[in-house]
Amino acid sequence: MNRTLAHLFIILLLASVYSAIGQSQAAADREVAARFAPIFYQALGEKPRSDYITNFDFDGDWRGDNNWEHTDNRNFHLLGYIYYAVSETRTHYFIDYAVFHPRDYKGGSVKGVILSDLIREGIKRGGDRDPTGLMAEATMAHENDMEGCLVVVAKNGKESERARVVYVESLHHNTFSHYLAGESATRGFGSFKTEGERALLYVEPKGHGIEAYSGDEKQTTGREVLIYKFSGKAEDPDQRKSDTIGYELLPIQTTLWPKARIPVRTGSSSDLGSLPVSASLTYGISHDYSTISIDLVQANGSILSKKIKIGGIGSAFLGKTGGINMARPPWGWFDNNHSSDPLGIWFFDPARIVKRDFNLGESFSTAYVRLPFWAEK
Repeated sequence: MNRTLAHLFIILLLASVYSAIGQSQAAADREVAARFAPIFYQALGEKPRSDYITNFDFDGDWRGDNNWEHTDNRNFHLLGYIYYAVSETRTHYFIDYAVFHPRDYKGGSVKGVILSDLIREGIKRGGDRDPTGLMAEATMAHENDMEGCLVVVAKNGKESERARVVYVESLHHNTFSHYLAGESATRGFGSFKTEGERALLYVEPKGHGIEAYSGDEKQTTGREVLIYKFSGKAEDPDQRKSDTIGYELLPIQTTLWPKARIPVRTGSSSDLGSLPVSASLTYGISHDYSTISIDLVQANGSILSKKIKIGGIGSAFLGKTGGINMARPPWGWFDNNHSSDPLGIWFFDPARIVKRDFNLGESFSTAYVRLPFWAEK
């Protein structure tokens, strides 16, 4: 075998090995995400299909600006799907669960859109001033909606049976709520209940903010509630025979993330027909994340601070009804209580954020034992 063929053989062999490692890790991540997948109590408003949890491409395409319209089309089935991503430190797993709805219809599916248009027009004419006196983020109906939670699992050794869900952070209209397992009022945090090792979470109707499920009158009185449980099968709530809907998991790594890498057209979204084929129809806004720094555990046990260049990627979904381009993927989420945090840090470095939010000590590791998928080249 000549040298060229030998080099080619080595390259192909390494590619095969790396592919197998990647597939093995993806399978392991799914197993972790499935084991600790929360139970979501989804309350329904006057437009139940707008409250069904589903996938972004429920209508067969990845275009963001037709999801509002297609929500009412019963030819499109709003099957139960939830997106996930897993990262891991020496001591904990950090599992993002992203919950998508085709609409946020705060204020109603008609009045909410009219109010959103009025606010948007007023801001356009008057600069940053909100002419209604209302907070736009809290009142604007908009196309697409994605909120979610971060479930933190303590490994407690090498045996997976000993792993326990210990913390949950949930997103509720650009504010993160912080919960501890069990009774926690004396520590100044909320608490969440579990069924086995599955956190019980409540999703409000219309605006879809997520908080711990309590089952109190505020959450349940006068409302129909669907219970979404992980089953490995995406079930259709329109064909339900009970109030329990099975959901399937979708990896962010192979769905939302690659779409964010497609260049986003800047400027007005009104002339979408002129978008080049290579431009994103999923994301309407991009953000330059520049370089992200995280700590990694090396083979010899030492800690290395590694810089990963992210650059400009899609940070808000394309949407033209109501508030324009307002729904965000997990790396576009932010906390109004920590306005100085870099955008996306909650997704890119969850260990550091959780340690800060829960005032944890040095035994809580913030060094990752492997590169998260978004850092891979």
